[in-house]
Amino acid sequence: MSRVRFLLFFLVFLSLGAKAQVLENYDGLWKSAREESWLGSNNQIELKVDLVDFPESELQIKLPSKSTVFIEGKLWRLTSGDTVFFRSLREIQSEFGQDTVTFTVVSPNLGPGRTSIKKVLGRSNLDETVLRSDQSSVSGRFVPQPVKDFYFTALFIILFFLAIYKLAYPYLLAMMLQPLSVINAEDFSDSGNLQKFFSFDVIFYILIVAMMISQGAVSSLVVFRREWLDTWIGLDYSSLLAIWLGGAFCILALTIVKFIAIKLISYLFDLGKAEFSHFFYLLRLIVFGSAVVLLVGAYFVSNHFSGLESALSLVLSGFFWFYIFGVLGLFLIMMSRLSFKKYHLFTYLCIAELVPFLILAKWIMALGQ
Repeated sequence: MSRVRFLLFFLVFLSLGAKAQVLENYDGLWKSAREESWLGSNNQIELKVDLVDFPESELQIKLPSKSTVFIEGKLWRLTSGDTVFFRSLREIQSEFGQDTVTFTVVSPNLGPGRTSIKKVLGRSNLDETVLRSDQSSVSGRFVPQPVKDFYFTALFIILFFLAIYKLAYPYLLAMMLQPLSVINAEDFSDSGNLQKFFSFDVIFYILIVAMMISQGAVSSLVVFRREWLDTWIGLDYSSLLAIWLGGAFCILALTIVKFIAIKLISYLFDLGKAEFSHFFYLLRLIVFGSAVVLLVGAYFVSNHFSGLESALSLVLSGFFWFYIFGVLGLFLIMMSRLSFKKYHLFTYLCIAELVPFLILAKWIMALGQ
C-alpha cells in the first residue's frame, strides 16, 4: 500500500509540475491596432503588458504562423509557423527600459485563441522544445528571405543596366561618374556637353539613378516602416519588386519635373543655360551618395541585418549634410563662373534647391519617426 501511495503521489506531482502556473491572462485584452474597414480583415492587433507585477514570472507568448511582432514600434520577432515561447519579464524590461510595453502583432492568420500572452511561473519541456525549433528572431544574422532576395535582385538589375549603358555610352558614363568633375566643375565651362536633356542617353541614365534611389527608399521602408509596409502592401518578394519599380518610374517623372522647374526658375533669373550644369552637378552628388547607401545596405543585409537600422540612420544623415555642402559648393562655383549678383544667386538656389530639399527631408524624418 505504501508503494501504491507513493506512486500516486509521484504521478500527481508530475501532472502539476508539467504545467505552468498562470498568474495573469491577457487573452481578452487584445485590441485592433488600426481602424476596421468593410473591405479588409483585421490583421493587426495590439496589447499593453505590465512588466512590474510578478517580476519573477515569464511571458508565455503564443503566435500564429507568419506573424510579425513589434514591441513599442520596434521589430522584435518573426515566425514562419505556429509558435509558443517564453521570455522573462526582467529580460524584456531591461531590453526596452519601460514598466509597460505595447505588443503589436501583424499576421494574416489572426483569429480567436491563436494569439496569446500570459504571465506564468514554470514551463514544460514541450513548450521549450517548441521555442527552440520554431522561433524566428530578428537579432544577429537573421534577415527575411524575401527582403534579401529583393535587395540583391534589384542590385543586379541596376548593375546590369549600368553595364549596358557603359557599352552604349562609355564617354558619357565616364564623365558622369568622374569624381574630379565635382571639384573642377567642367559642366560649367562653355564646352559643356550636357545640353540635351530629353535625349535617350540622358533619360536612360536618370532612370538608372532613379532605380538606385528607389532601392534605398524601399530598404528604408523595410527597416523603419516595416509594420506599415507589411500591413498595407505586403513583405513578399513580388510586392517589394513592384514597389521598387513603381517608385523608380515615379522618381524619374519627378526628376523631369524638377529639371523643368529649374529651367523655368533660371529663365526668370536670366541665368542662360546654367540649369544644365546646375542639375547634372547635383545629380552626380546624388549618384555618389546613393551608391554609398546601396553598398552599406548590401553589407548589412548579407552579414548583420539587425545593424541595418542604425547604419541606414547614420548614412542617410551623412547624405543629408553631403547634399547641403554640395549646394554650398554649387553656390561658390556659380559665383566664380557666372557674372551674377550674389544675393540673386543665393535666392535662386534657395528657391530651386534648398527649400524643396529641406521640405522633403522634413517629410522623410516625420515618416521615419
